Amino acid sequence: MVWTAAGAVLIAVAVATYGAASSQGEGGGESAEAKNEVSSGVAPTPSPTPAPADLAPALADITAGLAGRGLSVALLDTTSGKWATYGEGAFDTASIVKVDILATLLLQAQDAGRELTAKEQAYATDMIENSDNDATSALWTVIGSATGLDAANRRLGLLDTRGGGGTVWGVSQTTAADQVRLLQSVFDAKSPLTPPSRAYIQKLMHHIAPGQDWGVSAAADDPAATALKNGWLERSLTKKWDVNSIGRIEIGPRSYFLAVLTNGHTTQEAGIRLVEEASRAAVTEAAALR
Repeated sequence: MVWTAAGAVLIAVAVATYGAASSQGEGGGESAEAKNEVSSGVAPTPSPTPAPADLAPALADITAGLAGRGLSVALLDTTSGKWATYGEGAFDTASIVKVDILATLLLQAQDAGRELTAKEQAYATDMIENSDNDATSALWTVIGSATGLDAANRRLGLLDTRGGGGTVWGVSQTTAADQVRLLQSVFDAKSPLTPPSRAYIQKLMHHIAPGQDWGVSAAADDPAATALKNGWLERSLTKKWDVNSIGRIEIGPRSYFLAVLTNGHTTQEAGIRLVEEASRAAVTEAAALR
C-alpha cells in the first residue's frame, strides 16, 4: 500500500484522536428519532463547474449491452478539477452508505466536542473494513437514522441523497455525483470534517477486507492503494442485484474520485464486472480531458 508523507501524518493524528480503531443486506436495527441533531451550518457545495464532460461515448460499448440494467458514473480529476459523468437519477446505496454514516457520526461527535467511544470505534471499523451490517445498524441508530444522515448531508454538500426509511439504511437513495461530493468531503480540506475525522475515514477505507476490494480499484495503477467502499444488495422482491463502488484511485501522478452505481443484475458477479468495466473506461476517457 502506498502512503504519502502528508497522508501518514494525517493517519497518525486520526489514530491519536480516536484510538485503535458479511454480507450486505437491506439494513436492520431499531428505528430511532434523531438523537444527535446536526447543527445548521452548511459547507460550500462542491459541484461540477463548468459542466461535466459526457462519458457516454467512452461507455458506448458497455451501455449497448445493459439490457435493462441501470448505470451511472461520476468522476472528478482532483488535479484539474474536471468532472465527467454518465447517467442520472437515484440509485439504492446498498453499503456505500456506510461511508456517509461514518461521516455523519464524526460530524456529530465534532459538534458535541467529543471523541468516538471505544464501542463506536469498533463498530466503525467493522462497518467500513468488513462491511458488517450489525455494526452499521447500531451506528444508524446512534446518528438518528435518516434524519441525522440527511441533516449531515446538507452540510457535506450532498444534493440528492436521502436516508432510507426506518431501519432500512441499505435502500437510502443517492446519485453518482453525490457520492463524488461525499468523497470530496472525506479527502479535501474544504470540508466540515476536521483533518483527524477525514484521516480516520481514509484509514478505514484503505483497509477493506480481502474479497471486498473489487470495484473502482480495478482502474487504479495499484488497487491496494485505493481508498474504497463497495456495496451489493439483492432486492427481496425482484431478486435483482444493486452493485456499487466508490473510491479515490491513483493513476500515475494523478488521483480521481470515482463513483459507479448500478442495478438490475441477475447476479452479484455480473454487477461487479459492469462496475469494473465502467471504471476502466471512465478513467481512460478522463485522461484525455486533461
